[in-house]
Amino acid sequence: MPAAKHTSVAAPVSVRPLVESDLDRADEIFRVAFGTFLGIPEPKTFFGTADYIRTRWAADPHAAFAATVEGEVVGSNFAADWGSVGYFGPLTVRPDLWDQGIGRRLMEPVMTCFDTWENRHLGLFTFSHSPKHLELYRRYGFWPRFLTAIMKKQVTVSAAVPGRVLYGELTAAERPDALSLGRALTGAVYEGLSLEREIVAAQAQGLGDTVLLQGPGSDLDGLAVCHCGAGSEAGEDVCFVKFGAVRPGPGAAARFERLLSACEQLATEKGLGQLDAGMNLARQDAYRRMVDRGFRTWLQGVTMHKPNEPGYSHPDAYVIDDWR
Repeated sequence: MPAAKHTSVAAPVSVRPLVESDLDRADEIFRVAFGTFLGIPEPKTFFGTADYIRTRWAADPHAAFAATVEGEVVGSNFAADWGSVGYFGPLTVRPDLWDQGIGRRLMEPVMTCFDTWENRHLGLFTFSHSPKHLELYRRYGFWPRFLTAIMKKQVTVSAAVPGRVLYGELTAAERPDALSLGRALTGAVYEGLSLEREIVAAQAQGLGDTVLLQGPGSDLDGLAVCHCGAGSEAGEDVCFVKFGAVRPGPGAAARFERLLSACEQLATEKGLGQLDAGMNLARQDAYRRMVDRGFRTWLQGVTMHKPNEPGYSHPDAYVIDDWR
């Protein structure tokens, strides 16, 4: 990986809320920072048509922050509230200003967000091979646990999944009940976990849809928040499962298989050729089942947790996510 040329920060660094007029610059820095770190020949093109900056800002502008030097945006960071769980990222800094404390400044407001939201389990996704990233986040109480694989497979046409409903197809009157059932399901996975923010953001921004699997009675068997195509976090020709989970307990593995099929059905309906999903390797059976279905890892990192506890990443969990 080529070393980035560094510029000394002569002026003080300020941190403030990220505003709409900052988004183009923040997006460019995000791409160049990741592309430079990973040694991509044209770092500005990294992530292609996927959008992590505008989508996360629109989901919660009050949890998006910019670092500036002499009024110019030089980095950004984002916090996400999933009920009892909070995570942050992407945290990116202009490469020529790396290793000058700007990342630490961008950590301060997101930690304040977590305090305000009273999340009790915090996390992030970072590069497992980077000592400086691990040490930065360790200073804030995060500890590296299992690897997380970002996986992909080519979409194949499959039979319709019984009991599959799309949140986007529900009426306005039906959606509050669906959100309540979703909270009950994710709360069974981990007490207080709620994906309502992601479900509503995906719908409001037109980023994709949320798959709901009807279970016995009025319960849900599973849900998956999916981003679809260019302008979302998926990118062109991709369906990205940002979060997926099934009701825990007996039969969870079969429900997980059904959820994966339902996500692939959505990708087919949207005319998308690739299905992406993140899997923490602590969820051993879920990972094996994805490999058996043809998923392969194209990017691998590590999740860091605060406190140093598994949260919902353990062998009995059938959850898809990656905290990028």
